[in-house]
Amino acid sequence: MFPILLLLFICVPIVEIGLFIQVGGFLGVWTTIAIVISTALIGASLVRSQGIATLLSVQSRLQQGEMPAQQIVEGVMLAVAGVLLLTPGFMTDTLGMVVLLPKPRAIIARQLMKKVKVNGMHSGFQGHTHFGQNGPFQQKEDGDVFEGEYEKKDDQDKDRLN
Repeated sequence: MFPILLLLFICVPIVEIGLFIQVGGFLGVWTTIAIVISTALIGASLVRSQGIATLLSVQSRLQQGEMPAQQIVEGVMLAVAGVLLLTPGFMTDTLGMVVLLPKPRAIIARQLMKKVKVNGMHSGFQGHTHFGQNGPFQQKEDGDVFEGEYEKKDDQDKDRLN
């Protein structure tokens, strides 16, 4: 992982500097600076609005008793898009804008979820869940099984500790 990050920290600024020189030579210095500042401002406002929409979607899914894995991954991707858009440069702005678009973001999130193993909650008890070919959140065969009883409490008792 370290070699990849090192390569990114070296290559991305070099590419961005080259793009600044090319665009600045074609459009002029002040126009180039104005474009970079405007993409950062527009991107920040788009990240904010899409982040709020994603948060509302997460809350809705949780209220329905569903695990909002896709929305959580998209929320993290929106944070990455925000960082990319606030980083000065044309390449990072382009990548950030692509992640801001709902369709590409959903596709990328699904691809990431296929590759990520998640330990999380399943039916109120700790369980091992994963994303794989059989779909999200399926119990592994080698997990422990716990038997127990539960008692449903009234809504008025939800704030009580005992």
